[in-house]
Amino acid sequence: SGYGAGVDSPEWYDLLWSGKGDLAIRWLTRAARLMRKQDLDASSAHIIEAARLADTLAAMRGKPGPGLEELDEATLTVMCFGMDAPMRLIRDRLVVGNRLGAVPEDAPATPLQQDLAQQQKSLRLPASADHKDYDFDLRKPNDLARSHLLHRLNLLGVPWGKLLRQQNDKGTFHERWRLQWQVEFAISLIDAGRRGSTVGEAAAQRIAQLAAEADKLATLTGLVEDALMAELPQAVESLVAAIRDRTALAGDVLQLMEALPPLANVSRYGNVRQTDAVTVLGVVDGLVTRICVGLPSACASLDDEAAGHMLGLIDGTERALSLLRNEDHLLQWRATLRQLMDRSGLHGLIAGRATRLLHDSGGIDGEEMARRLGLALSLATEPAEVAAWIEGLLGGSGLILIHDEGLWGLVDAWLTGLHDDHFTEILPLLRRSFSAFAPPERRQMGERVTRGAAPRATMAAGDDEDFDYQAADAVLPVLARLLGLESQEQGGADGTG
Repeated sequence: SGYGAGVDSPEWYDLLWSGKGDLAIRWLTRAARLMRKQDLDASSAHIIEAARLADTLAAMRGKPGPGLEELDEATLTVMCFGMDAPMRLIRDRLVVGNRLGAVPEDAPATPLQQDLAQQQKSLRLPASADHKDYDFDLRKPNDLARSHLLHRLNLLGVPWGKLLRQQNDKGTFHERWRLQWQVEFAISLIDAGRRGSTVGEAAAQRIAQLAAEADKLATLTGLVEDALMAELPQAVESLVAAIRDRTALAGDVLQLMEALPPLANVSRYGNVRQTDAVTVLGVVDGLVTRICVGLPSACASLDDEAAGHMLGLIDGTERALSLLRNEDHLLQWRATLRQLMDRSGLHGLIAGRATRLLHDSGGIDGEEMARRLGLALSLATEPAEVAAWIEGLLGGSGLILIHDEGLWGLVDAWLTGLHDDHFTEILPLLRRSFSAFAPPERRQMGERVTRGAAPRATMAAGDDEDFDYQAADAVLPVLARLLGLESQEQGGADGTG
């Protein structure tokens, strides 16, 4: 039943204990009301017929009256029409139940349990075995205090609330939580009581323990975010001091890049969560400077796997600096990206992404990006390296390729000029890039390929009278295969599309 005390049907026994009169009628009436709330058919006639069937079953089995077994069978037959789904609902609500027991307020309890009970009462946040969703407006003191409490409990290993992260959130001032109390949390609270007599003290001690055990800089910066979310200012100060010491000794640029995004996230809490995050900004300044100095060297001589990992770190750094909106940081970062773009021998994945980020930030215009792409697509470059460059440039979004006629033409001309063996070699790489596009983007590309409306472009400026357009059109079926549209076209030809 999921009931921790070893009783299979606590709600049923509660009815036996507290009720008088015809037990079968009262239980079946509850079942009918529950089914009506779920928009299921349950009339008074159903109740009467189910009661008669239960009485008959009890008489056949030599019992003085119907018990839970007879009522279950009668309900399944008469009210649920033999369907198990509504019967499971009845068993969950009327046999097991979802109510939590209570103890007197003067019953012995640990200081931590007493503190939590007091906060639950003052914040109007009752514990319930049923999950319930809340939408906290962090601009309201009561909702902000609720958020602090839930974050602190999560640090203590008492996940009463789960933070829901969805794309349609109402902004940073809102947090959506799903709360569900488990009876096992009482044991976790007793265990956490050795760290402090209040939830705040215990959470701060837990942060200190995790910081002492941390072996990576990113772990420490993640703890800063947790401490700010839980409103633990003393823990934040000690963590910032530890990060400064660790940063001064860290020589790995990858660790510095991993540590930056959590610190950038907490920078907004000064306004959103009414928390002073100024102490974090000094650490961020040092991290950004060291990242920009060391990144060009760290990107040298990377294999495909290392380049993929570095690409994720570069994207994370870009998002972090965009969130901080510090002009000095952005200038340093743009200068570093330009170094990467101009560096010879750099892995195509990194070079392409540096070019794309500079273009999106206004560091280079469309003409310069097209020139860079033309150089990358030169015949002297290996096809696999070109495919990596294109993957880095597109970066999971095909909008730039759809709306930039010059880029589309360059890529189209390059694909047209590939030999069959080269195309087969790079097809998996290109398909991986195109599969990351959103379905509408892929559909627009497929339609454009089908129409054959792509503008023609050569690898270098000049006369294109010698260009073989008939050979270029022959590559259209291959492009459809690249975009995953081959099956759709066949379905349309068969009249099934």
